[in-house]
Amino acid sequence: MIDSGALTRCRHRVRLDGLFPGKSASEPVDTGVKQRQDAAIAKRAEIAELVIGAAPERWVKINPDQSASAQARDTLAACEAGADRIWGAVLPVERDTGRKGRCEMLIRDDEGGGYIPVIVVNHKVTDPGQGAITSGLFEWEPAVDPKRKVRSQVRDQMRVAQVYRMLERRGLASPSLTAGAIGYNGDCVLVHDLGAILDDYDERFADRIAVARGEVLTSPSQVSECKSCPWWTECKQELVRNRDVSLVAVGSRAELLRDVGCNTIDQLAAWDGEPLEDWPHGNFDDAVVIAKAWLADAPLVRRFEKISVTRADIEIDVDMESYQEHGAYLWGTLLNVGGFSMYRGFATWDPLPTRDEARSFAEFWGWLMAERAAAAASGKTFAAYCYSRSAEDKWLLDSARRFAGEPGIPSKDEIREFIDSPQWVDIYQAVSDQFICPNGKGLKKIAPVAGFNWRDAEAGGEASMAWYREAVGYDGEPDETQRTRILQYNEDDVIATKVLREWMTDRAEKEIPLASEL
Repeated sequence: MIDSGALTRCRHRVRLDGLFPGKSASEPVDTGVKQRQDAAIAKRAEIAELVIGAAPERWVKINPDQSASAQARDTLAACEAGADRIWGAVLPVERDTGRKGRCEMLIRDDEGGGYIPVIVVNHKVTDPGQGAITSGLFEWEPAVDPKRKVRSQVRDQMRVAQVYRMLERRGLASPSLTAGAIGYNGDCVLVHDLGAILDDYDERFADRIAVARGEVLTSPSQVSECKSCPWWTECKQELVRNRDVSLVAVGSRAELLRDVGCNTIDQLAAWDGEPLEDWPHGNFDDAVVIAKAWLADAPLVRRFEKISVTRADIEIDVDMESYQEHGAYLWGTLLNVGGFSMYRGFATWDPLPTRDEARSFAEFWGWLMAERAAAAASGKTFAAYCYSRSAEDKWLLDSARRFAGEPGIPSKDEIREFIDSPQWVDIYQAVSDQFICPNGKGLKKIAPVAGFNWRDAEAGGEASMAWYREAVGYDGEPDETQRTRILQYNEDDVIATKVLREWMTDRAEKEIPLASEL
């Protein structure tokens, strides 16, 4: 049996899950996966309260505490009784086809009969723009939306398509060939045109069910989901034994190389032909260098003889911590002047979302601009640094928008002037421009090469999300020790950025080989 998740999952994992069905269930759940699961549960509860609370007489709610078979029985009974709305729908497992499926909502199609499946997810399903088909939450009235465009989510499409096929088999599917998804913002239903999805769904399902049943052979290959897969330890051992090319060319890049007979790292390192056409994600020559670096056990490779990075008399490292899409609760800073460094965090510990976020952001911005102005007044150069600026830029601009008019909040134009200036320096970009990085470009991959290590062995963005929930008391009393832990982690992040740029200035040219030397 497979659910729709298998249709976007690694094929080899689908096969292993089919052979050893108890393995995944017995493994500890990855911290990041657990957080996303908890957030999805909370989002579903929020939407259920909203839509059912608006008109409880229209809804049949399936009891989730009973067995799956009992839930399926109750769902079919509600459909056969012509229920207007069903929450928590579960469909009977199809042992012959191998399908299993569920969805948060089934909406009765008053015009054509049957039911329209609607799922609730904790990610964005639309972006600002135009052209999406949406409906309101309380009545099924699809119409072109002048303010939204579709954000493609293949896993959502496969999920509603699987439920539709299961409804169709029992004569319960709406002839409208539509389905819906309520996303993170929870303010509309994105309408999916199943007519444009079902062919892809049928092809994917036929492939994955054949894989799950052992009718198609698979072998491991490194893809992005490997890092959270319970089978990764076993797969990695096999890949290393075979010196498999996917260890240095992940995902679709490995497939392209295999198509031309390049199956191992050694073969890629010895490549002397023309670069492959339509090579995704970067320069093909870099892939060859990464293979050579793997063989030489080199953690980084220089592109150029000389390494340069912006430096200044007054230097400030900045690292922001946010919680999902609720806001940015901490702006951490490290002021560096004349060999002296001082950490300062600007935080709110009121659970997000909170208006107190405006206060902490205003204090951070006011302090940063004061240091910038003081440097200018004294004739000294100034630079502020971050590592991978996209998140900081997003929350700088978003904070200015959300809290416009509150004390100390800058305008979006003020934010834009600063982040577009040469005084806002992205060390991630400096690394990307000047180094080839066989093991990835994340700060926690690169900073140890420069000699820096985090004090907390569990430090990481996803782990800090769990710490934050405890720090502010989402699930109980606030835990002061977790606040301290977050501040220490944030301080280490800004120190790591400082150590990295100093290493680039002083030592990188001596310690890191040139690509031409491999």
